[in-house]
Amino acid sequence: MSFRPSDILKKNLSSSSRSWLVRQARDPYVKQRLASATSYRSRSAFKLLEIDKNGGRFLSRNEICAVVDLGAAPGGWSQVVAEKLGWTNPAMSDEDMDIAPNFGLNEGARIDKFGSWSSTAGRGVIVAVDLLPIAPIPGVHTLQMDFLSPQAAGAVKNALSTPENPSGMADIILSDMAANFSGNRVRDVEMSLDICHSVFQFAKDNLHVATANAGTKKQRGGTLLLKHFEHPLSRGFRAKYLDPNFYSVSYIKPSSSRAESAEGYWLCRGWKGLRSH
Repeated sequence: MSFRPSDILKKNLSSSSRSWLVRQARDPYVKQRLASATSYRSRSAFKLLEIDKNGGRFLSRNEICAVVDLGAAPGGWSQVVAEKLGWTNPAMSDEDMDIAPNFGLNEGARIDKFGSWSSTAGRGVIVAVDLLPIAPIPGVHTLQMDFLSPQAAGAVKNALSTPENPSGMADIILSDMAANFSGNRVRDVEMSLDICHSVFQFAKDNLHVATANAGTKKQRGGTLLLKHFEHPLSRGFRAKYLDPNFYSVSYIKPSSSRAESAEGYWLCRGWKGLRSH
């Protein structure tokens, strides 16, 4: 598969659409994603791989057993998490991110015939939430709903509740959500911040709180990875809501994020519990 539209199609496209196609055709991450039909479902998967690598392998810690992916469709980030928790074989090597030809289920893993649940390999629970449907991914429990709906909190807790995690709280919450762009810079930033506020509200009720007990695996507190768009208003949000409530907040712009984009990610580690509102 490639981004090579016919000359007839090109003639019917606007200049912005033609520019987009040219950019896609030259994008090395798009090329890698399209190199195999069994590879990642979205280009953004490479961003999460890079953030995890540069962020101390936070997805791969042994105590991680409960991960929530908000706005997950089509499932690229959930695929990456499934790899890190051992439900699938890696699609990419750490060293060179070459597409691995054997990407797929680990030996012995299977997908329940009624949905997206794999019950025989890997560790922990991954919950992917989106209004759009998500095709099955090994080890991932999909919920087709609004994560802000009254039913969502209970559904997520039920899915995350296991003998190893009886509280149903999350070790990690991920959000790569973005609103549709309006073309107005201030309006786009405001819509991005609306999403950030919504994700924060969800996280404060669903992340493990850091404890002083050195004997518990949850002592560090939960981790939130949150997409945003760089702007003074965004920095104000960080100062009010993130810095006081996490032990560590880092700004990350992965190289796989296009240089002209204002998008970035906050990697927030060690949820303390709500300190400001």
